[in-house]
Amino acid sequence: MGCELSPISTLQFSEMKISDEQRLGEINHGYKAALGGLSGGRVNIAACANGLSRSAIELAKKHLTERKQFGQALAEFQGLQFMLADMRIQFEASKLLVETAARSIEENPNDLSCRIKSSMAKCYATDSAMKITTDAVQLFGGAGYVKEYQVERFMRDAKMLQIVEGTNQIQRVLIAREMYKEAI
Repeated sequence: MGCELSPISTLQFSEMKISDEQRLGEINHGYKAALGGLSGGRVNIAACANGLSRSAIELAKKHLTERKQFGQALAEFQGLQFMLADMRIQFEASKLLVETAARSIEENPNDLSCRIKSSMAKCYATDSAMKITTDAVQLFGGAGYVKEYQVERFMRDAKMLQIVEGTNQIQRVLIAREMYKEAI
C-alpha cells in the first residue's frame, strides 16, 4: 500500500545452528536485544515522516502558486493559505521533536527517556505526516488522487509509517505508562 521501495521483509529461521562466536547476544534474549534497537528505528521512521511532510508541503505550495482559479493563483485564497500555514507549523514542530529524540539517543542511548522521546517523535511525526499529506491531496483537488502527482503516494506512505516500528496506538500506551512513573 505504501513505501514500495522500502526493504521491509520477514525473516524466519528454523533449527539453524550457529557457533558461539557468531551469536550476537545471549541465548533466549533476542527479543530484549531487538527492543533495544527500537528507539533508533522509531526516530528513523519519524525522520522519514518529516521528509514526506516537507515534500508534500513543497509540492502543495508549488501547485497553489501555479494553478489558477477565477483568474488568480490558488495561493491567493486565504483559506488555502491557512491550510498551507498549518501544514508548515506541524512540520516545524515535528522537526524539533525528532531532533530532540535523536539528540537524546546520541547522548545516552540506554536511558529510558530515549525510548519515550523516540515514541513521542515517531507518533507525532507520522501523525503529522498523515495530516499534512492528506491536506496536500486536498489542496490538489481532483488531481491529488491521480498517480501523475506524487502527493497520493505520499499519503499512502504516511499511513504505512504510522504502523511500522510499533503502531502509534502502541506508542501512546508506552508514553502513558511512563507518565505514571515520572513527574513531568
